[in-house]
Amino acid sequence: MTDWQDEVEINASTYEWSVRVFSTIKRLLSVNIKMHHDRGQVADGEIFLFNHFARFETFIPQYLIYQETGVYCRSVAAAEFFTGDDTLTHYLLGVGAVRHNYPRLIPYLAEEILRGHKVIIFPEGGMVKDRRSQDERGRYSIYSRSALERRKHHTGAAVLSLAVDILKHSILHAMEENDQPLVEHWLQKLAIKDSEALHKVVTRPSTIVPANITFYPMRVSDNLLHSAFELVNRGISRRLSEELLIEGNILLKHTDMDIHLGDILYSRDYWSWWVKPIVRQLAPHMESLDELLTRERPHPSLKHRLLVSRLRQNALRLRNDYMQAIYSEVTLNLSHLASLVIYQLLEREQQAVDIDLFHRTLYLAVKAVQKTHHINLHRSLRDADCYSTLVTGRCTGLEQFFLTSAQLELVEQEGNHYLFMPKLRIEHEFDQIRLENMIEVYANEARPVAGLNGIIREAISRAPKVTPKQVADFLFDDELIAYHWDKANFSKPRHREMNSRETATQSGEPLMILPQKPNRLGIVLVHGFLASPAEVKPFAEKLGHLGFAVIAPRLKGHGTSPWDLRERSWKDWLASLQRACHIMQQHCEDYCLTGFSTGGALSLLQAAEQPDGLAAVVSISTPIKFVNRNMIFVPLVHHANRLTRWFSSYEGIMPFRTNETEHPDINYRAMPLHSLFELRLMVGQLNKRLADIHCPALLIQGDQDPVVVPDSANLVYKKISSTDKRVEFVESRRHGILYENIGNTQGMIIQYLKVIESRLAAESDSQEQAALEFQQPV
Repeated sequence: MTDWQDEVEINASTYEWSVRVFSTIKRLLSVNIKMHHDRGQVADGEIFLFNHFARFETFIPQYLIYQETGVYCRSVAAAEFFTGDDTLTHYLLGVGAVRHNYPRLIPYLAEEILRGHKVIIFPEGGMVKDRRSQDERGRYSIYSRSALERRKHHTGAAVLSLAVDILKHSILHAMEENDQPLVEHWLQKLAIKDSEALHKVVTRPSTIVPANITFYPMRVSDNLLHSAFELVNRGISRRLSEELLIEGNILLKHTDMDIHLGDILYSRDYWSWWVKPIVRQLAPHMESLDELLTRERPHPSLKHRLLVSRLRQNALRLRNDYMQAIYSEVTLNLSHLASLVIYQLLEREQQAVDIDLFHRTLYLAVKAVQKTHHINLHRSLRDADCYSTLVTGRCTGLEQFFLTSAQLELVEQEGNHYLFMPKLRIEHEFDQIRLENMIEVYANEARPVAGLNGIIREAISRAPKVTPKQVADFLFDDELIAYHWDKANFSKPRHREMNSRETATQSGEPLMILPQKPNRLGIVLVHGFLASPAEVKPFAEKLGHLGFAVIAPRLKGHGTSPWDLRERSWKDWLASLQRACHIMQQHCEDYCLTGFSTGGALSLLQAAEQPDGLAAVVSISTPIKFVNRNMIFVPLVHHANRLTRWFSSYEGIMPFRTNETEHPDINYRAMPLHSLFELRLMVGQLNKRLADIHCPALLIQGDQDPVVVPDSANLVYKKISSTDKRVEFVESRRHGILYENIGNTQGMIIQYLKVIESRLAAESDSQEQAALEFQQPV
């Protein structure tokens, strides 16, 4: 190709066609692309820099920027793609690509920036498959396939930004000096309509936006793309096979591609004070940047040489800063943390670790990074549902990590321990490391994040000493995090109209009250259907003043948006209750489940599991039968809604109905029909399990309840197997007898709790006395 052919105007129709094609392909693929920024980076950025891990990612930034701004982007591409006067070459030129070895690359891109285009550069110069960006001394460098050794990153982007700054200053000086011929020269060269528009361009700051692309999770299993290619092309190279496996999995299996844009870097911050006067003196003679940036021969002017020397020195400093920023913007995920824990344990010569201890270490690391505001967290580390099970059950993300690790023969599970295999310490080839040791790739990617290695060290040190109560406090913090996450997730534009009609004003946050010297008996206090912990908050505070530790969980889907509730099942509600029981057990030896309406039904369901530490259950206004006979039609409407959603974009024939609530400041106004269906399922399950309840039980019911058939309490009383049980009716035409304290419902419960507390104390004294007698000699 001749040089003049590189300077081709972007073809608007080709560019926009490409955007439409990519939009279509994106919908068909399984990669979930999100670009994160909140400080005007896309609008104000001129040069955008990205790390490079996969081939296909080089097409994505310009598409996203165009979507947000409508601005075309220039990008720097490898010269090997520009092979001559062929279709690919013309296409690449049409969508703004420029070959990396074009002699006028820097001057041309600088001029394009002044013409209003943005520039995309991958400063690593090639894919960094091992994600290793630092050497043993922490200095930034990457492996070069061509040189077969590690090298510093390219400075081209830094030189470009500083050159743009010089060009802007020189044109601005010409305008200030009323050098009309030179101004006219630049107006024509840049195709800018008038001096006013040119002045606006050259007074804008020259900027670089460092950005990081992170993929999660990374998989090494076979995929359709790799299998099909091997079928057609027998004997493909190991390098191509590896790339098809890794990138095929990213594209075809659900993978998050997070692009975090860092803080804008301003070129003006990298110039010394004395540079501007030199630019002013050189400005009258500067009709292009070519002469300034040529390396072919030293310029006769001392000022030229001094300016160029300073430019290249400042470019090194700017390069170091933007590379550090790129690697610091990684989107941290659970696999990063797990990989760093493993390698730090290996550095301590530890070849195995107790599974529970590893999970606890990882959980403490998650809680620590959540408080470190400069670290970008993947949504799985911000959504408590994804990680809190590290210490309470099965964590899907960690299971996937160890499944891949076992496939690669990196970590094995033996009994209650994870065993670290020797392969973790082996150095692998650059083109094979993603297939052989994904744990090292994750660790390399995360290491440059400031403070992260210290957080991992602290978690490893703290994990053996952390108490169950401390873990429980973290778990309650997760309940608060989950509330805010769910509320934000269901406050998007599509939810706004219905949310705006909601009347609930009280906070839906879960609640925990821990007196300094709590009673032996703790209370798990559960709100009802469509409500939130605000419904039981006044009673919880009353119990707290009496010395009871109280936790009031938020049943999933409640206290946020009716859209949220619509996505939940009754099992999600029960899981919320069970998490609260686990937290309370770490603070009190025994606890009582106390629930209102649906909360009461869930409390009975949990009591049927006969969990350790459960002393009694109190259920108020238990919904076994409903006054509204239309409840029998709920399954029919629910299935009609599902059918409608399957075959159309509509949400259903009746997705919500209006709820005439007694407490509009607490309850949802819109009631999802799906949730009524789940309520019926839950009641059906409770009917099957009532006989499994053996603990002491108190049932309280309003005698003229407008929602629950009053005889429901008698039905529960007859079916439960408890020998210590009683049912109390209060005179009330209202459903909310607990919140409104009708018939002294709260006092009745408090008196019952005191009886249970006294009984527990007496049993404890009796056991202690028996123990003392046993220890006395005969």
